Amino acid sequence: MTERQDTGPSVLITNDDGIGSEGLRLLAVAAREAGMRPVVAAPMTDTSGASASITSTETDGRLLFEARELPGLEGCPTYAVAALPAYISLVGVRGAFGGPFDYVLSGINNGPNTGHAILHSGTVGAALTAAGQGVTSLAVSLGVGPDRNFATAAALAERVLPCLTAAPRGTILNLNVPDLAPDELRGVREAPLASFGAVQTNILESGKGYVVTGFSEVDTSSEPESDAALLAAGWATLTALRPVCQAGDVDLRSLVGDFLTHPVQA
Repeated sequence: MTERQDTGPSVLITNDDGIGSEGLRLLAVAAREAGMRPVVAAPMTDTSGASASITSTETDGRLLFEARELPGLEGCPTYAVAALPAYISLVGVRGAFGGPFDYVLSGINNGPNTGHAILHSGTVGAALTAAGQGVTSLAVSLGVGPDRNFATAAALAERVLPCLTAAPRGTILNLNVPDLAPDELRGVREAPLASFGAVQTNILESGKGYVVTGFSEVDTSSEPESDAALLAAGWATLTALRPVCQAGDVDLRSLVGDFLTHPVQA
């Protein structure tokens, strides 16, 4: 194990649930078991829903972080950082926390990250940010359920990790795992993103100067092959993502006409 640690790829591991998350710890353990050299750098507190925001707490221009220890990760550099996950990912791949890093792993999130709602996920946001810097990344999330089988998600993540070496530079793999014991899983499926996600935001009440919002589960029956539907049916899902990129299929000139060639009048 020690020899593999010295020679394996280096990985930065972060999340949006905070440094105390069991999912974070087990993902780092899985990376170590896969022969990688993990460094953990995660937010000091829960920052769920942070998307790819790059907010941090600084003193005199210095990003604040402190060393921590996590059970089962003796000898693994571990830091609680006063920043959101995307910012941790950004500075990490640029050399902070002992980098540079070959890969970035984000998770294991306490809740699914499926469909186009991944836009709002701090877990996926960290992976997107790393991929935008050319670093291949893996985001891992555990579906809703009573048992919180993080170990199941960690075991599947460990099986996916070797695939990162074959992925094109800057690829993001998004893994969602049902909250089930390993022998209850139906398997792993490649899955397209659902139209939204596992939950939908609703306006419950609107008044003068305020609104009340709530969340409800999305009916996935109309998209049975989507990641959200397959996850609900007991499948783990794997989806390849790309970071933000230009919409090459939009004919911008036909949309704005002469605006692209004529000076704008004051």
